[in-house]
Amino acid sequence: MRLALLTALTMLAFAANSILNRMALAGGDIDALGFAIIRVLSGAGMLVVLVLIQRRGLPMFQPGRLVGALSLCLYLLGFSIAYLRLDAGLGALILFGCVQITMFAGAILGGESVPPARWIGAGLAMAGLGWLVWPAGEVAVPLTGTVFMALAGVGWGVYSLAGRKAGDPLAATAANFLWAAPVCLIIPIFLPVQMEPVEATTRGILLACLSGAVTSGLGYALWYSLLPQLKATVAGLVQLSAPVIAILGGVALLGEGLSLRLVLAAAIVLGGIAFGLLAPQRRIGSSGS
Repeated sequence: MRLALLTALTMLAFAANSILNRMALAGGDIDALGFAIIRVLSGAGMLVVLVLIQRRGLPMFQPGRLVGALSLCLYLLGFSIAYLRLDAGLGALILFGCVQITMFAGAILGGESVPPARWIGAGLAMAGLGWLVWPAGEVAVPLTGTVFMALAGVGWGVYSLAGRKAGDPLAATAANFLWAAPVCLIIPIFLPVQMEPVEATTRGILLACLSGAVTSGLGYALWYSLLPQLKATVAGLVQLSAPVIAILGGVALLGEGLSLRLVLAAAIVLGGIAFGLLAPQRRIGSSGS
Protein backbone atom coordinates (compact mmCIF):
# COMPACT_ATOMS: atom_id res chain seq x y z
CA MET A 1 0.00 0.00 0.00
CA ARG A 2 2.81 2.43 0.87
CA LEU A 3 4.51 1.76 -2.48
CA ALA A 4 1.26 2.37 -4.35
CA LEU A 5 0.61 5.66 -2.52
CA LEU A 6 4.14 6.96 -3.11
CA THR A 7 3.95 5.96 -6.78
CA ALA A 8 0.66 7.86 -7.09
CA LEU A 9 2.27 10.90 -5.44
CA THR A 10 5.10 10.72 -7.97
CA MET A 11 2.65 10.61 -10.87
CA LEU A 12 1.00 13.73 -9.44
CA ALA A 13 4.39 15.44 -9.46
CA PHE A 14 4.97 14.43 -13.10
CA ALA A 15 1.55 15.72 -14.07
CA ALA A 16 2.18 18.96 -12.16
CA ASN A 17 5.26 19.56 -14.32
CA SER A 18 3.08 19.58 -17.43
CA ILE A 19 0.57 21.94 -15.80
CA LEU A 20 3.28 24.33 -14.56
CA ASN A 21 4.95 24.30 -17.98
CA ARG A 22 1.62 24.97 -19.66
CA MET A 23 0.80 27.83 -17.26
CA ALA A 24 4.14 29.53 -17.84
CA LEU A 25 4.47 29.12 -21.61
CA ALA A 26 0.83 29.62 -22.57
CA GLY A 27 0.73 32.89 -20.64
CA GLY A 28 3.86 34.16 -22.39
CA ASP A 29 5.64 34.52 -19.06
CA ILE A 30 8.82 32.76 -20.19
CA ASP A 31 10.23 30.98 -23.24
CA ALA A 32 10.65 27.20 -23.48
CA LEU A 33 14.43 27.08 -23.10
CA GLY A 34 14.39 29.61 -20.28
CA PHE A 35 11.88 27.46 -18.45
CA ALA A 36 14.01 24.33 -18.95
CA ILE A 37 17.22 26.02 -17.78
CA ILE A 38 15.66 27.57 -14.66
CA ARG A 39 13.98 24.25 -13.97
CA VAL A 40 17.23 22.28 -13.96
CA LEU A 41 19.16 24.95 -12.03
CA SER A 42 16.52 25.24 -9.29
CA GLY A 43 16.23 21.45 -9.11
CA ALA A 44 19.99 21.12 -8.72
CA GLY A 45 20.05 23.82 -6.04
CA MET A 46 17.26 22.25 -3.99
CA LEU A 47 18.76 18.76 -4.13
CA VAL A 48 22.31 19.82 -3.31
CA VAL A 49 21.12 21.77 -0.25
CA LEU A 50 19.22 18.71 0.99
CA VAL A 51 22.22 16.44 0.41
CA LEU A 52 24.55 18.84 2.26
CA ILE A 53 22.11 19.22 5.17
CA GLN A 54 22.06 15.46 5.56
CA ARG A 55 25.86 15.37 5.22
CA ARG A 56 25.82 12.93 2.36
CA GLY A 57 28.38 12.76 -0.41
CA LEU A 58 27.60 13.65 -4.00
CA PRO A 59 28.31 10.63 -6.26
CA MET A 60 29.46 12.77 -9.18
CA PHE A 61 31.70 10.14 -10.75
CA GLN A 62 29.90 6.90 -10.04
CA PRO A 63 29.44 4.43 -12.92
CA GLY A 64 26.32 5.26 -14.87
CA ARG A 65 26.30 8.92 -13.86
CA LEU A 66 26.94 10.03 -17.45
CA VAL A 67 23.92 8.03 -18.64
CA GLY A 68 21.69 9.54 -15.96
CA ALA A 69 22.79 13.12 -16.60
CA LEU A 70 22.64 12.97 -20.40
CA SER A 71 19.26 11.21 -20.46
CA LEU A 72 17.91 13.86 -18.06
CA CYS A 73 19.17 16.62 -20.38
CA LEU A 74 17.62 14.88 -23.39
CA TYR A 75 14.27 14.78 -21.61
CA LEU A 76 14.33 18.36 -20.26
CA LEU A 77 15.41 20.02 -23.52
CA GLY A 78 13.37 17.80 -25.82
CA PHE A 79 10.25 18.35 -23.70
CA SER A 80 10.52 22.14 -23.74
CA ILE A 81 11.51 22.49 -27.41
CA ALA A 82 8.81 20.11 -28.62
CA TYR A 83 6.06 22.20 -27.02
CA LEU A 84 6.99 25.05 -29.34
CA ARG A 85 5.55 22.94 -32.16
CA LEU A 86 3.05 20.55 -30.53
CA ASP A 87 -0.17 21.00 -28.60
CA ALA A 88 -0.12 19.61 -25.09
CA GLY A 89 -2.29 16.56 -25.75
CA LEU A 90 -0.46 15.31 -28.83
CA GLY A 91 2.85 15.96 -27.09
CA ALA A 92 1.79 13.84 -24.11
CA LEU A 93 0.85 10.95 -26.40
CA ILE A 94 4.23 10.99 -28.15
CA LEU A 95 6.18 11.45 -24.89
CA PHE A 96 4.60 8.70 -22.83
CA GLY A 97 4.27 6.38 -25.81
CA CYS A 98 8.04 6.56 -26.29
CA VAL A 99 8.63 6.19 -22.54
CA GLN A 100 6.49 3.05 -22.57
CA ILE A 101 8.31 1.57 -25.59
CA THR A 102 11.74 2.40 -24.15
CA MET A 103 11.04 0.86 -20.75
CA PHE A 104 9.41 -2.26 -22.16
CA ALA A 105 12.40 -2.68 -24.51
CA GLY A 106 14.78 -2.20 -21.58
CA ALA A 107 12.87 -4.80 -19.58
CA ILE A 108 13.03 -7.36 -22.37
CA LEU A 109 16.74 -6.74 -23.01
CA GLY A 110 17.33 -7.07 -19.26
CA GLY A 111 15.64 -10.47 -19.20
CA GLU A 112 12.52 -9.35 -17.31
CA SER A 113 9.49 -11.60 -17.76
CA VAL A 114 6.48 -9.63 -19.02
CA PRO A 115 3.12 -11.32 -18.27
CA PRO A 116 0.59 -11.29 -21.16
CA ALA A 117 -1.87 -9.28 -19.04
CA ARG A 118 0.71 -6.49 -18.73
CA TRP A 119 1.03 -6.31 -22.52
CA ILE A 120 -2.75 -6.19 -22.84
CA GLY A 121 -3.06 -3.53 -20.14
CA ALA A 122 -0.33 -1.42 -21.75
CA GLY A 123 -1.99 -1.68 -25.17
CA LEU A 124 -5.39 -0.77 -23.75
CA ALA A 125 -3.96 2.20 -21.84
CA MET A 126 -2.10 3.42 -24.94
CA ALA A 127 -5.27 3.15 -27.04
CA GLY A 128 -7.23 5.14 -24.46
CA LEU A 129 -4.47 7.73 -24.24
CA GLY A 130 -4.38 8.05 -28.02
CA TRP A 131 -8.13 8.63 -28.14
CA LEU A 132 -7.90 11.10 -25.28
CA VAL A 133 -5.22 13.38 -26.68
CA TRP A 134 -5.46 13.01 -30.45
CA PRO A 135 -7.28 16.00 -32.00
CA ALA A 136 -10.53 15.28 -33.79
CA GLY A 137 -10.46 15.54 -37.58
CA GLU A 138 -7.44 15.84 -39.83
CA VAL A 139 -4.28 17.12 -38.20
CA ALA A 140 -0.78 17.81 -39.49
CA VAL A 141 1.79 16.50 -37.05
CA PRO A 142 4.83 18.85 -36.98
CA LEU A 143 7.95 16.79 -37.74
CA THR A 144 10.37 18.88 -35.62
CA GLY A 145 8.16 18.82 -32.55
CA THR A 146 7.49 15.10 -32.96
CA VAL A 147 11.20 14.28 -33.19
CA PHE A 148 12.11 16.33 -30.11
CA MET A 149 9.25 14.90 -28.04
CA ALA A 150 10.18 11.36 -29.11
CA LEU A 151 13.75 12.06 -28.00
CA ALA A 152 12.41 13.37 -24.69
CA GLY A 153 10.45 10.15 -24.23
CA VAL A 154 13.49 8.01 -24.92
CA GLY A 155 15.53 10.19 -22.55
CA TRP A 156 13.03 9.80 -19.71
CA GLY A 157 12.73 6.08 -20.33
CA VAL A 158 16.50 5.63 -20.14
CA TYR A 159 16.66 7.89 -17.06
CA SER A 160 14.05 5.72 -15.33
CA LEU A 161 15.85 2.51 -16.25
CA ALA A 162 19.13 3.93 -14.93
CA GLY A 163 17.40 4.94 -11.68
CA ARG A 164 16.70 1.31 -10.81
CA LYS A 165 20.39 0.96 -9.89
CA ALA A 166 20.62 4.11 -7.75
CA GLY A 167 22.00 3.34 -4.30
CA ASP A 168 21.19 6.72 -2.73
CA PRO A 169 18.21 8.17 -4.66
CA LEU A 170 18.50 11.74 -3.33
CA ALA A 171 22.25 12.02 -3.86
CA ALA A 172 22.06 10.32 -7.27
CA THR A 173 19.34 12.72 -8.44
CA ALA A 174 21.32 15.71 -7.15
CA ALA A 175 24.41 14.55 -9.06
CA ASN A 176 22.36 14.05 -12.22
CA PHE A 177 20.93 17.57 -11.97
CA LEU A 178 24.37 19.07 -11.30
CA TRP A 179 25.81 17.47 -14.43
CA ALA A 180 22.70 18.29 -16.44
CA ALA A 181 22.74 22.01 -15.58
CA PRO A 182 25.84 23.03 -17.62
CA VAL A 183 24.88 20.69 -20.47
CA CYS A 184 21.43 22.31 -20.68
CA LEU A 185 23.14 25.71 -20.85
CA ILE A 186 25.50 24.70 -23.66
CA ILE A 187 23.45 22.43 -25.94
CA PRO A 188 20.85 25.06 -27.01
CA ILE A 189 23.64 27.02 -28.72
CA PHE A 190 24.00 24.22 -31.27
CA LEU A 191 20.32 23.39 -31.79
CA PRO A 192 18.96 23.75 -35.35
CA VAL A 193 15.72 25.26 -33.99
CA GLN A 194 15.14 28.99 -33.98
CA MET A 195 13.86 30.22 -30.63
CA GLU A 196 11.91 33.42 -30.19
CA PRO A 197 13.20 35.04 -26.98
CA VAL A 198 10.55 36.01 -24.45
CA GLU A 199 11.25 38.36 -21.57
CA ALA A 200 10.71 36.29 -18.44
CA THR A 201 8.25 37.67 -15.91
CA THR A 202 8.39 37.08 -12.17
CA ARG A 203 5.48 34.67 -12.52
CA GLY A 204 7.25 32.66 -15.22
CA ILE A 205 10.44 32.41 -13.17
CA LEU A 206 8.51 31.34 -10.05
CA LEU A 207 6.62 28.66 -11.99
CA ALA A 208 9.89 27.34 -13.44
CA CYS A 209 11.50 27.32 -9.98
CA LEU A 210 8.52 25.47 -8.50
CA SER A 211 8.70 22.91 -11.30
CA GLY A 212 12.44 22.48 -10.86
CA ALA A 213 12.81 22.48 -7.08
CA VAL A 214 9.65 20.62 -6.05
CA THR A 215 7.87 18.63 -8.77
CA SER A 216 11.09 17.80 -10.67
CA GLY A 217 13.89 17.73 -8.08
CA LEU A 218 12.00 16.20 -5.17
CA GLY A 219 9.64 14.29 -7.47
CA TYR A 220 12.50 12.65 -9.36
CA ALA A 221 14.34 11.81 -6.15
CA LEU A 222 11.19 10.06 -4.92
CA TRP A 223 10.88 8.26 -8.26
CA TYR A 224 14.48 7.04 -8.00
CA SER A 225 13.74 5.70 -4.52
CA LEU A 226 10.76 3.72 -5.87
CA LEU A 227 12.26 2.37 -9.09
CA PRO A 228 14.32 -0.45 -7.46
CA GLN A 229 11.03 -1.79 -6.06
CA LEU A 230 9.23 -1.74 -9.44
CA LYS A 231 9.69 -3.90 -12.50
CA ALA A 232 10.62 -1.85 -15.57
CA THR A 233 7.35 -2.70 -17.31
CA VAL A 234 5.35 -1.68 -14.22
CA ALA A 235 7.24 1.63 -14.04
CA GLY A 236 6.54 2.23 -17.71
CA LEU A 237 2.88 1.32 -17.38
CA VAL A 238 2.03 3.49 -14.37
CA GLN A 239 3.49 6.56 -16.09
CA LEU A 240 0.68 6.43 -18.64
CA SER A 241 -1.51 7.85 -15.87
CA ALA A 242 0.48 11.12 -15.81
CA PRO A 243 -1.05 12.72 -18.94
CA VAL A 244 -4.54 11.80 -17.73
CA ILE A 245 -3.84 13.47 -14.39
CA ALA A 246 -2.37 16.48 -16.21
CA ILE A 247 -5.44 16.90 -18.40
CA LEU A 248 -7.78 16.56 -15.42
CA GLY A 249 -5.60 19.08 -13.57
CA GLY A 250 -5.96 21.41 -16.52
CA VAL A 251 -9.74 21.17 -16.19
CA ALA A 252 -9.63 21.89 -12.46
CA LEU A 253 -6.86 24.51 -12.35
CA LEU A 254 -6.73 26.11 -15.79
CA GLY A 255 -10.42 26.09 -16.69
CA GLU A 256 -9.98 23.73 -19.64
CA GLY A 257 -13.06 21.99 -21.01
CA LEU A 258 -14.46 18.70 -19.69
CA SER A 259 -16.07 16.40 -22.26
CA LEU A 260 -17.62 12.94 -22.34
CA ARG A 261 -14.72 11.84 -24.56
CA LEU A 262 -12.24 12.92 -21.87
CA VAL A 263 -14.09 11.04 -19.13
CA LEU A 264 -14.44 7.83 -21.16
CA ALA A 265 -10.89 7.87 -22.50
CA ALA A 266 -9.46 8.54 -19.04
CA ALA A 267 -11.46 5.56 -17.73
CA ILE A 268 -9.98 3.35 -20.48
CA VAL A 269 -6.42 4.47 -19.69
CA LEU A 270 -6.79 3.93 -15.95
CA GLY A 271 -8.63 0.66 -16.52
CA GLY A 272 -5.82 -0.59 -18.76
CA ILE A 273 -3.23 0.34 -16.14
CA ALA A 274 -5.23 -1.41 -13.40
CA PHE A 275 -5.64 -4.54 -15.54
CA GLY A 276 -1.94 -4.63 -16.40
CA LEU A 277 -0.92 -4.26 -12.76
CA LEU A 278 -3.53 -6.38 -10.99
CA ALA A 279 -4.27 -9.21 -13.42
CA PRO A 280 -0.77 -10.79 -13.13
CA GLN A 281 -1.03 -10.64 -9.34
CA ARG A 282 -4.34 -12.47 -9.39
CA ARG A 283 -2.92 -15.08 -11.75
CA ILE A 284 0.13 -15.63 -9.55
CA GLY A 285 -2.00 -15.76 -6.42
CA SER A 286 -4.37 -18.31 -7.93
CA SER A 287 -1.49 -20.61 -8.86
CA GLY A 288 -0.54 -20.91 -5.20
CA SER A 289 2.85 -19.20 -5.50
